[in-house]
Amino acid sequence: MKKSVTILIIVVAVAGIIIIPNLSEEFVNAKTLRKIEFTKTVTSSQDPGIGHESHQFALILSPNEGTIYDGSITYTASAPIELAVLHEISKEDAKGQPTWSVDGNKIYGLSLIDQNSNSGSLEFTGAALALHSPSQAFSATVSVDGWVRGEPTEIIQQTIEVKTGDNSVTLARGNVPAVIPLHAGVYDGNELYYIITDSNNEELAKSISTKQEWKVEFAPTLSNSPKESLSDIYVFKNGLGGRGIHGYQVEVFSDTPSQINEYSALRTVSEVSWKTGQKPHVLESVKDILQAKEDGKLQLEKTEMILNVPQIKWPDGQMKVNENKTISDDMEYGDSQILDINLDEMSVTFIAHRGWGPQGQTIYYIVTDATPSGPAEMMGVVDSPTSASLISSAAAVDLFQFKNGIKSTGPIGFQPGIASAAPGDKNYSPMWRIHTVEWVEPSKATLLQTKSDIDALESKGEVLVEIARPLSSDHIVNCPFIDPFQ
Repeated sequence: MKKSVTILIIVVAVAGIIIIPNLSEEFVNAKTLRKIEFTKTVTSSQDPGIGHESHQFALILSPNEGTIYDGSITYTASAPIELAVLHEISKEDAKGQPTWSVDGNKIYGLSLIDQNSNSGSLEFTGAALALHSPSQAFSATVSVDGWVRGEPTEIIQQTIEVKTGDNSVTLARGNVPAVIPLHAGVYDGNELYYIITDSNNEELAKSISTKQEWKVEFAPTLSNSPKESLSDIYVFKNGLGGRGIHGYQVEVFSDTPSQINEYSALRTVSEVSWKTGQKPHVLESVKDILQAKEDGKLQLEKTEMILNVPQIKWPDGQMKVNENKTISDDMEYGDSQILDINLDEMSVTFIAHRGWGPQGQTIYYIVTDATPSGPAEMMGVVDSPTSASLISSAAAVDLFQFKNGIKSTGPIGFQPGIASAAPGDKNYSPMWRIHTVEWVEPSKATLLQTKSDIDALESKGEVLVEIARPLSSDHIVNCPFIDPFQ
């Protein structure tokens, strides 16, 4: 019979509160920076704050002098609640702002964020975190993912269940559904559907994010994309109203995945503007646009803006849809990345895979296309040979996947991967240059979560790291990092 081994670390005990941080404390400086990641259920009680006696309160992260928490919380509660974030301040700074204090001596600045909802997600930074209601009692389940600087006063506990014999691990929420807005476009008179995930232009990313109510990540490194890796997308700035990203006719594409040697999800934006006095009409192909320009009816400007716009469904094909609609934490990577394409709701549901950013932060990503054809077919995504030109480009970033060691839900059947950049980093890109990590002695493998973990073990000769070259070919994967809970 297989047995389970549980690792437990206790720093300081204070009754009532438990934080479950991420794993692999060996490679984290516990005195200054500690990863926290946990899910727990809490029940509210009377708020201990002076003047808040009639309120309900559930402490999630407790205060301690010099401690700062930074991260995100996702919650579901039995009643609408507020998020309470406390900030360390002096008595002198306490005037003219909401405060919270138990004894009137130690005073905290108070930020109450009214979500007006039983569930939600939020980023936070502060000295403590709690759920709050001005009137009714509640219970809630919360998931927190972030960092703590300093030493919190509660129990610091981590657990990981490793099954002896198969050396495997299952992460909570290892795979989750991500519903992403679909956009309509056109190629040679035929409709297609695509998503928008990234842009090298921050203003454009923000504009599209607002319009589609789903975040487009700013990926400045895409500006380094070689021309061989780019296709064209024609965006209308005026003319007939429609479903285009600026509120006019839909975008025109220069190719689809059926034009396998031309297709790229990365596209240079060409802006189309009808001239004054011209009667706009729908243009359905690049040929139509160029003819209208030649006839003097419109202006055409090829910009330096780049969009990552993977096509989901095109005139004579679509991405493979997973027949099994059930997602589990321990499901295999599989040969399809999509659960549903809904043209009525104009949405597509991807499987979002969990991994780690360079500092150990939890990230989720989807997979839309890859090169060469072998890995693309294995993952059930679009084959995109043009991406091979990114192999030595700064537009692609390193992603480390494991080829042995701890069994889990990574694409090769072992632990989830570690990226060298995450959204918000200056070097973030959705285009990933894959490296493999191989344990010299697989029986001694431990769970790694940061880029520095890999570097430290590589320098000791405990792991071998090399660039992946399946079928002796350059290997690039389009893996946009997303927030699946937005």
